[in-house]
Amino acid sequence: MSIGARADRMARVRDRMALLGVDVLLLSHGADLPWLTGYRAMPLERLTLLVLPVAGDPVLVVPGLEAPRVPDPGGSFELRPWSDAEDPVDLVVDLLHRGAADRLAVSDRAWATTVLALQGRLPSAHWVEASRVTSPIRAVKDGAELAALRAAGAAADRVADVLQSGGIPLVGRTEAEVSARLGALLVGEGHSAVNFAIVGSGPNAASPHHEPGSRVIGRDETVVCDFGGTLSLDDGPGYCSDITRTVVTGTPSDEVATCYAVLLEAQQAAVSSACAGVTAASVDRVARDVIEAAGYGDLFVHRTGHGIGIEEHEDPYLVVGNDEVLVPGHAFSVEPGIYQAGRFGMRLEDIVVVGADGSPEPLNAADHRMVVIEA
Repeated sequence: MSIGARADRMARVRDRMALLGVDVLLLSHGADLPWLTGYRAMPLERLTLLVLPVAGDPVLVVPGLEAPRVPDPGGSFELRPWSDAEDPVDLVVDLLHRGAADRLAVSDRAWATTVLALQGRLPSAHWVEASRVTSPIRAVKDGAELAALRAAGAAADRVADVLQSGGIPLVGRTEAEVSARLGALLVGEGHSAVNFAIVGSGPNAASPHHEPGSRVIGRDETVVCDFGGTLSLDDGPGYCSDITRTVVTGTPSDEVATCYAVLLEAQQAAVSSACAGVTAASVDRVARDVIEAAGYGDLFVHRTGHGIGIEEHEDPYLVVGNDEVLVPGHAFSVEPGIYQAGRFGMRLEDIVVVGADGSPEPLNAADHRMVVIEA
């Protein structure tokens, strides 16, 4: 991330802090910290905290042994390493006492021990979630972020192409073996981490977040493959891919073929509807209407999509009740599913961004048809 991009993000965050009446933003574990500083904290018990006042100099408090991993601040923040002989909570409290700090926004994923320690020493402070400040800003991707998401999506497409062309043997292999192969291919396509590689076959395909295990994939089954990871470009924090394709090992039954035709119609209709100016809930409604009209409404058991960026799941969420209006730069999944408990399941997922002209731009182009794999 360039120093200019970092400064621009901090300026936008401070503008929103002022709008919300937040005096200090405290960022710890989670995606906000690398998005703003380029530094992704390890999930250690040692305290890491960026103290960002609405006015004044930001300070990143980190364990001394972690300091070498922090990218050059370039003047955008002060680095304050602490040693095991120091109490880092005291350091943060001292920084907060240097100015008016009555309303504090703290990372949604900060350790509870950190938050409780700070609350114990700052009993008069009012606390809110940092996501109230950062999420609306992070949800609208800039040009560099969109480029990173496109690269991650293209890499995931290449893995899906291998799957759909029969390059990954399925019949006679365990779900865990196929999952491992998908993960290895993601790494081979430049991903620095595999975030998940769901493989659910036969009755397990009806569990949307099935943990791949020892079940051996048989013939004439649906196999849901939902996989993604983190791909880093240059010195950035890395952006996520996420794609789902359902394949069939052999001849699909009439019921499976009918369900898949409905699923494909629902997914494509939802993608086409995801334009600037519509609400997130309305995209969910489009997918749900198609599936409900075909009589499968009770078998679509989750939201239509989630935002994506540095995190696999972030704002905006395509779900009933979310009246957030989509704007250019929003990025999210569109992934309806149909699940017959104990029998079979299917899901179809692309990542979509709202383009500069307000129209939807799918980032995944791997075959959307019901692909039959004999091997």
